[in-house]
Amino acid sequence: MSRVDLYGYKITGLQVAYYIVCKRKLWLFTHGLGMEKFSDYVTMGKLISEESFKRKKPKEVEIGESARIDFLKIGDEVVVHEVKKSKKLEEAHIWQVKYYIWVLKREGVNCKSGVIHYPRAMRKIDVEFNEEDERRIEEAIEKMREIIEMEKPPPVVKKGYCRKCAYYDFCFV
Repeated sequence: MSRVDLYGYKITGLQVAYYIVCKRKLWLFTHGLGMEKFSDYVTMGKLISEESFKRKKPKEVEIGESARIDFLKIGDEVVVHEVKKSKKLEEAHIWQVKYYIWVLKREGVNCKSGVIHYPRAMRKIDVEFNEEDERRIEEAIEKMREIIEMEKPPPVVKKGYCRKCAYYDFCFV
């Protein structure tokens, strides 16, 4: 089973990214407050992803309920590829890709690396996965469980990128 389940909550790569970016966002999203569909920034990111690498097939590979990967390069080793709008949240993007690699490895797939593409910046970064990353993913999943099980969302922590967040009005208005 590829789904990572925490006491009834499925954990996805997006939630791992939210854990890195904002614990409150993670809690709100996991508890059914999905604000992404109302965000122009999220819509723009989806369009960039859809329009980039059109010749790569299949597009959006799903691994159970845990991973929705933009595309895979399949050879002796599978390489995860993610397309992102901006590098502002690069650390979250890196850990999202590492989570996808971790999920694939749990499924027995030979995968140790990924690539994050930033088409608008004409830039890409390579992501390598090692044993320390595996330990850190497992620790993060445990910490995510603690956040998700909180009775109320964590308090607002204002960050430089909050104004462009899909949850901005929920937190600040």
